[in-house]
Amino acid sequence: MILMASGSEVPIILEAGYRLASSGINLRVVSFPSWELFEQQPQSYRDSVLSPTIEYRLAVEAGVSQGWERWTGTKGLIIGVNTFGASAPYQQLYQKYGLTADNVVEKARLLLGISE
Repeated sequence: MILMASGSEVPIILEAGYRLASSGINLRVVSFPSWELFEQQPQSYRDSVLSPTIEYRLAVEAGVSQGWERWTGTKGLIIGVNTFGASAPYQQLYQKYGLTADNVVEKARLLLGISE
């Protein structure tokens, strides 16, 4: 499995990644600082980061999830915020929209068909 995020969501996937790996799940964590720069890299490099043989992918996005489907593929999942107008401290919003390590772990397990 590949966990992906950019910006403030990276610590969330790192924590989730540690927890999933400690339970025996083989995965990689990818920080996407720039989709545009990634797209400019040779295909061999992009494949080394996002191996085409790894179909299960999960992206976390504190903004609109649009665009991540390019990187998550057909068997992937995106945890994102697709509404506007919510106002609260970010911790409350992250909890409300599932931008937490607990939710990433839960969704990753569901995606992989693994129960706790």
